[in-house]
Amino acid sequence: MAARTHNVAIIGYGLSAKVFHVPLIEAVPELKLHSIVQRHPQPDNDASKDHPNTKIYHAAKEMVQDGSVDIVVVTTPPPTHFDLAKLALENGKHAIVEKPFVPSWKEANQLIGLARETDRLLTVYHNRRWDSDFLTLHHLLRTNTLGRIVEFASHLDRHKPSLAGAKAWKSRPEPGGGAIYDLGTHLIDQCVLLFGVPKKITAFLGSQRQGDQTRYEDSCTVLLHYGDGMLATLKVAVISPETKQLRFWVRGERGSWKKYHADPQEAHLAEGKGPNDAGFGVEPADWAGTLTTTTDNDNDNNNINNNSTLTSHPHPTLTPPPTYKSFYTQFLHALSSAQQDDVPVKPTDAAVVIRLVELARKSSEEGRTVDV
Repeated sequence: MAARTHNVAIIGYGLSAKVFHVPLIEAVPELKLHSIVQRHPQPDNDASKDHPNTKIYHAAKEMVQDGSVDIVVVTTPPPTHFDLAKLALENGKHAIVEKPFVPSWKEANQLIGLARETDRLLTVYHNRRWDSDFLTLHHLLRTNTLGRIVEFASHLDRHKPSLAGAKAWKSRPEPGGGAIYDLGTHLIDQCVLLFGVPKKITAFLGSQRQGDQTRYEDSCTVLLHYGDGMLATLKVAVISPETKQLRFWVRGERGSWKKYHADPQEAHLAEGKGPNDAGFGVEPADWAGTLTTTTDNDNDNNNINNNSTLTSHPHPTLTPPPTYKSFYTQFLHALSSAQQDDVPVKPTDAAVVIRLVELARKSSEEGRTVDV
């Protein structure tokens, strides 16, 4: 029997929809891009021209009345996420929400409750769970290659000292805005996935760009303090004049792993490559991280000594790489099982991320470390 096709509607037609969702949906045979909600088409940005066989709506309220739509993907700016996801769930649609989930923990919990009441699936597009470098690190930790971790550093830095050209919603203070919601949520989600929820948090949110009068927080440094003494440093910077940007630096009793360069999938999607194309998501060989390990102790932590010999070598990133397509194939599995726990990103996980963002803002505003 042929697999059922699920009709997908996307709300919004900006970078998120065009680069991160449409190519992935079109790469999964069981999904059909059924409709797009675009309020104000422009001559150089018109969904009806790009997708002539797709139904076009100019209002989300009209689209959710379409009984043939099964799944709604919300890709609009963060302040709209709550209302649009709520609208989708209330009208019997499964909902996929672009990160950041919603601006507040309260809103996140309200949507989780609504999904439960309506018996619809709800998930959040934390796609960097499928970055090949992150999954390479996950393997190193799972195999205890680095031993007990004492420091974890995760960066998404760029060198963009000018605000010119930034997307409007990414350059003004508003609910769900700022670096910590934009890229910081990726870093927090990955860290919590690896190490769990921290005990305390210290954060510094602000603007690195000179002369920015908008109070837009373009950068952030977040310290997550864990009960076993491990410290995680998560950093987003817009002034980082480096020829290669640090991505991860993880140090443990048995070794360390240092990785430069961000996962290439975003760049490949922006270039027009699809997840089913040859070479998609594959890093250049010289992007491999550096793995440094001790060579003269066994798996008994008590045998680690100060005279251990250290060796370093390139450690290839996971090959073949996972891709962001995995998010949608896993969502298909959840549709088949009809189990909320089978979605690719549990909304409760995404809610924890938002709660940590709120505590980070509190820490920064009050100039102190706060309990989680």
